[in-house]
Order: sequence, then C-alpha cells, then structure tokens
Amino acid sequence: MARRGADLLGQKLRILQAERQRFALLAERTGEAWHAASREADTWLLRAALIGGERAVRLANEAARADVDILWAQSMGVRYPSEATCTVPEPDPAGPPVGSAAVVMARAAYRRAVQTAVQHAVARAAVTIMEVEEATTRRRLRAIENRWIPALEQALAQVRLGIEEREHAEAVRRRWASDRHSQRFEAGAEQDPP
Repeated sequence: MARRGADLLGQKLRILQAERQRFALLAERTGEAWHAASREADTWLLRAALIGGERAVRLANEAARADVDILWAQSMGVRYPSEATCTVPEPDPAGPPVGSAAVVMARAAYRRAVQTAVQHAVARAAVTIMEVEEATTRRRLRAIENRWIPALEQALAQVRLGIEEREHAEAVRRRWASDRHSQRFEAGAEQDPP
C-alpha cells in the first residue's frame, strides 16, 4: 500500500508540475501583456496631461469600479483560479465631455491594462498555489519513499524471519516427534513375538 501511495503521489506530482508549467507560461505571457498595456496607458496619460493639464485628467477620472469574476478549477484535489473575467464600465455617453482625445485613449488604455492585470493575477495565483501543493506533495513522497517504505520493509523482513524461525522450529519438532514415534514403533515390533 505504501508503494501504491508513493506511485499515486508521483503521478500527482507529475500532473501538478505540468499544470504549474502551463500556468507559468500563461503568467509570463499575461505579465508581458500587462506591462505593455500599462506602459501604453501611462503614455496616453502623459499625453492627456500635456495636452489638457492635470485638471483635465482629474475631471476625467471616474470612480467606476471594475467587476472581476473568478472561475475556479480543481485538479488532483488542488483548487486554483483558472480564469477571470474583468468588466470595467464604459463612461456614461450622456455625461459631460471627458476632455481631449488623449484622455479618451488613456481611459481605454487603462481599461485594457486593468483587464490584463486581472488575467496576470489569476495566472500568478495559480502558479503560486501549484508551487505550494507541488512542494507539499514532494515532501510527502519523500517521507513515504525514505521513511515509511524502508521502515515497513524492515518490519516485513523481521516478520518473515520470525515466521521462518517458527517454521524451522516446527519442522524440527515434527521430525523429532516422527523419530520418536518410529523408535517406539520399532521398539514395540521387537517385543512382539513372531
């Protein structure tokens, strides 16, 4: 059973490693996309500030909040975020004008940056969860392989040795009883008249 447990933990470890690598690649891609979107947003914000001044940027700032929905998945007993949707509300078209075209572009760029940041955060969280579970599984596997299996094998060897000793002692007793029975039979045959 310990070997079977070690095999299952080894299988779990391989699956977790594959999932971690998949999410690590995704985190790398989403991280690059997030940094690019963030740089673009910062560039548009600088342009908006240069064209309309800081006042125009402050007036264009809305207190709208992004809604994030996270979809969770489970693999080998590990629950992790697998994807997310981020909805950033569009500015009210009936509202006051937001300023220059640079302000409009900055808003759109920051909207994309927030959405890519959420995707990156989900991928990084999944990588972190997989790394923790992978380390825990590796520790359990080492404990079984390096402690439990050798201890169980030693106990099994001792039980087998005890059984062999008992079987040997039983065989000696049977031979001794058989020899004694034959001696009695031979002794009884000599005493019987022909």
